[in-house]
Amino acid sequence: MSDFYTEQLIKKQSDMKDLVIKAVLVAVAIVSVLTVFIFPMGLLFPIIVIALVWFLISRLNVEYEYLYVNGDLDIDKIMNKSKRKRIFSTNVKEMELLAPVNSPKLAQFQNAKVINLSSGSADARLYAMVVANNGQTAKLIFEPNDTIIEGLFLLAPRKVVRQ
Repeated sequence: MSDFYTEQLIKKQSDMKDLVIKAVLVAVAIVSVLTVFIFPMGLLFPIIVIALVWFLISRLNVEYEYLYVNGDLDIDKIMNKSKRKRIFSTNVKEMELLAPVNSPKLAQFQNAKVINLSSGSADARLYAMVVANNGQTAKLIFEPNDTIIEGLFLLAPRKVVRQ
């Protein structure tokens, strides 16, 4: 028997929050450089601030990788194409429902904790996966491709609503 394997990479779009954070960080860097003219001996302060600003701005460059293997869905957050962190992992057995975000079947899960792992693009095809683990219900918003949806449908056809 062969394994059902697929992976998908989604780049998160910069939103207004990210732009404001970048603008504030750049302003802090500029102010730290200007402090050298007031305190000439404080050259180390702007160097530390600029290094910190560069580090924080690079962490705003985010991609999500969806990895689906035989009923296990793992979602990693990749920051600046160098650092990877597993932020969500589930099995199809823990899934209660997978449906498009505008599906009326999601109405019963209004109080679930929402975890948004999508690109933020306006034309994205968003799905919501409702998962129950450790007594809590979470609603994961993400952009699975057709292969991931089909793989979940093969293992749990009653839990998957396709468009």
